[in-house]
Amino acid sequence: MMKVQVVQNVLKANDAVAAANRRILGEAKLLALNLMSSPGSGKTTLLEKTIPMLGSACPSAVLVGDLQTTRDAERLSSIATDVVQINTGTGCHLSATQVAEALTGLDLGRLGFLFIENVGNMVCPADFDLGEHRKVVLLSVPEGDDKVAKYYTLFQRADIILLTKVELLSVLDFRIDRVQDDLAKLNTRAPFIQLSAKTGQGMDQWITWLHQQRAAVR
Repeated sequence: MMKVQVVQNVLKANDAVAAANRRILGEAKLLALNLMSSPGSGKTTLLEKTIPMLGSACPSAVLVGDLQTTRDAERLSSIATDVVQINTGTGCHLSATQVAEALTGLDLGRLGFLFIENVGNMVCPADFDLGEHRKVVLLSVPEGDDKVAKYYTLFQRADIILLTKVELLSVLDFRIDRVQDDLAKLNTRAPFIQLSAKTGQGMDQWITWLHQQRAAVR
């Protein structure tokens, strides 16, 4: 019983900070997105392709969560308006407090988008609200078509689901219909986009969705 109480207290404290983050981001009239997935699904590559497509009229900042290193932040530093690296050490997810601290170093008023690249993990990030407006979940073809059923909490809470690396569908045994059937039982409101950052497939749909969501929060 004590363990349950501790978990509840941690989540309650996190949610309070997340609510404050959301107020700050709302006042700045930008769109904040929490990108979640397993390691290697293509979050950084997606951002490398996405940010230039959004254009200079919609400046983007990125908060990069990793246990160690600044490698992803370095990849994004030349294309994003601002990049903040958050190293969690042994932490398997970002927290609302870490995001709040990172926001103090950003000029939110000049941004159109804030991308939060969460730590690669399909379990822990699903439970922690960061104050984002939308949750983006990536599933890559090499991971296999059973992940929606296995990690249902993550996909159940997604506002959009991106199937990445679809250029590999012709060489890997991956059933899209299985993924779609599993999603139909968990989440019918989130768009499902088949996407390849390498070939450009699905990128226009993704960019259109981003602009639509930004207009909605503004």
